[in-house]
Amino acid sequence: MTAAAVTDLVPARLRAEWARRGDYPCDDLFALFSAHADAHPDRPAVIDDGGTLDYAGLRARALATAGGLAALGVRPGEVVCVQLPNGRDAVAAELAVAALGAVALPFPVGRRVRETEALVRGSGAVAAIAPARHRDRSPAAELAALRGTAPTLRHVVAVGPGPAPEGCVPADGLPPAPPGFAPARPDPDSCARILVSSGSEAQPKMIAYSHNALAGGRGNFVEALRRPGQDLRAMFLVPLGSAFGSSGTSVTLARHGGTLVLCGAFDADAAVRAVAEHRPSHVFAVPTMIRMMLDSPSARTADPGGVSAVVLGGAPLDPLTAAEARARFGCPVVNLYGSADGVNCHTGLDDPPDISGRPGIAAGRPNPRVADIRVVDEELRDVPAGAIGEIVSLGPMTPMCYVGAPELNARYRAAGGWVRTGDLGTLDEDGGLRVVGRLKDVVIRGGANISPAEVEQLLREHPDVRDTCCVGVPDPLMGERLAAHIVPRHGRVPDRAELEEFLRGKGVEPYKFPEYVLPAPAGGFPLTPAGKVDKQRLRERAVEVVGG
Repeated sequence: MTAAAVTDLVPARLRAEWARRGDYPCDDLFALFSAHADAHPDRPAVIDDGGTLDYAGLRARALATAGGLAALGVRPGEVVCVQLPNGRDAVAAELAVAALGAVALPFPVGRRVRETEALVRGSGAVAAIAPARHRDRSPAAELAALRGTAPTLRHVVAVGPGPAPEGCVPADGLPPAPPGFAPARPDPDSCARILVSSGSEAQPKMIAYSHNALAGGRGNFVEALRRPGQDLRAMFLVPLGSAFGSSGTSVTLARHGGTLVLCGAFDADAAVRAVAEHRPSHVFAVPTMIRMMLDSPSARTADPGGVSAVVLGGAPLDPLTAAEARARFGCPVVNLYGSADGVNCHTGLDDPPDISGRPGIAAGRPNPRVADIRVVDEELRDVPAGAIGEIVSLGPMTPMCYVGAPELNARYRAAGGWVRTGDLGTLDEDGGLRVVGRLKDVVIRGGANISPAEVEQLLREHPDVRDTCCVGVPDPLMGERLAAHIVPRHGRVPDRAELEEFLRGKGVEPYKFPEYVLPAPAGGFPLTPAGKVDKQRLRERAVEVVGG
């Protein structure tokens, strides 16, 4: 696949209008980054497990990798996979692909072979950059073994430590750049990166984003979370290879010239200590991570001072978690509603806690410099204020299209470039968005639809429930029954009768009560490589337990 094979489903006149009004920087990602490196070469660019790397050092690493890839024959517009853990290697690799004018396809290092093969084949990737070793695996060797089924894949670059597996090029042994090599200057409206959906519910999707949509649209989202004149020092606990993590290299560095604070793998106790040591201005995480950090031993002594916003996305944020995080970090907690598919809305730094009691979760007011939002019926007509409908989105951050999946473009893209999210929500009279649930995340019990997100939100208000995840369990009589996995707050999991009494007191219809109550796995909920709760694994676990 080349950039020419990607069709932009957003009308060109809209892209031009967003550029005219200043929503886009109108430059490519590497040029934006390089301008910051020129302006402040000694500023820290990345703080990771290996220490601190400044802008000048990061640019040198990126250009060396870009030159090596060019010598291998990687050309502008071709796709390069980046499967690396959070750290300077991942950042340098993504910038190197941008310097080539190629298209980056980052995805978390935890992806397994089957999903990796689907991404490589579906994107037509010609090269990949991956670790020689990661825990008990060799992602580089796994990628090299795909050459038989992914014929476009020509090169696999193995990042140390450790020797490069057979058939791979060691990152420290890349050939020198060809004579006259210089960074490319691609069209800012051309494809820069393919975001990969989390895969928590189904096979991951690939979505093409332009330089402008990343640095501009997504960059405007991060800009709205900064106080005037504030330096951006962003800690990403989510993988940079996830959709949430795309606000790392492309936005924190290329757009804003800030500093990335990264941990190689998420560990709640280590994350708490890292916040205290590195003093980030912003922490980007999913709610499950923050709940684990609040419960970690270090949380009782580590000083989180200096954080100006905790930005939580990727899963519904319940009021109790938000309140505890506000108290612990001493700063606003931003609820981010967004996805790789092309939607973004979030609460503001000065928004009061949501105590309205209305259905759904408050997600702030849409920012037209990021994405306008409508709530529509099945015919894509706007519904009245306060009525529930499907959330659709269009704005400067809107992606170009799905990659290699025309059926997804037909299903999720509407006339004029609008993105159909498959999420249910309401817009209040004052324009505030509330997210109610998902059209596709529904448990159907005896013909009645149950929103797991609705039940989860209510159960987290129970005084003995720390966290919960609800999934459907197949049933020969009812079709499905609801199972609730519970992380207890005080060591004991409330039984089914207690939870039913609690939900009844909340006015919940009895058919929505969980029929199976299961303790969460030891160590907490399993996470997908993108850092979200892995509902598929919990669904399989529930089937095993209930069936046993």
